[in-house]
Amino acid sequence: MRHQKKGRKLGVNPSHRKALLRNLASNLILHKRIQTTDSRAKELRTFIEPLITKAKKADFNSIRQIMKKLPYKDSVHSLVHDIAPTYIDRNGGYTRIIKRGFRDNDRASVSIIEFVDFTSVENDAVEETAKEA
Repeated sequence: MRHQKKGRKLGVNPSHRKALLRNLASNLILHKRIQTTDSRAKELRTFIEPLITKAKKADFNSIRQIMKKLPYKDSVHSLVHDIAPTYIDRNGGYTRIIKRGFRDNDRASVSIIEFVDFTSVENDAVEETAKEA
C-alpha cells in the first residue's frame, strides 16, 4: 500500500522521471501550452508552480535554485523575465489543466496544461500585429 507517498511514478525510473519533468517544464515555459497525459500534467503542475513562485523574486539566489531544478538557460530566462512578472499579484494557481479526452492508439487520457493567462497573452500579440498592419 502506498499510504502517504507523494508524487507519481509515471511508469519510469527516478532519473527518467526527473528528466521527463524537466523537459515538460521547459516545453511548457517556451510554448505556454502543451498536450500530455493527465498524470504527467498533474505532476508537472506540482513541479512548475514552485519554480514560478521563486522566479517572481528574481534575485540571484532564486535564479540559482531554479537553475538547480531546470538547467536550461533559455527556459529560465523566459520564466524569470517573461512569465513571472505577469503573476506578481497572483499567489498560486499559475497553470490550468483542461481534459481533452482519450488518445486514439492506447486510450490514455490526454490533457492540455497551460498558463492561466495564456489566452490573454495570445490575444494581446494578435492585437499588436493587427495595429502594426
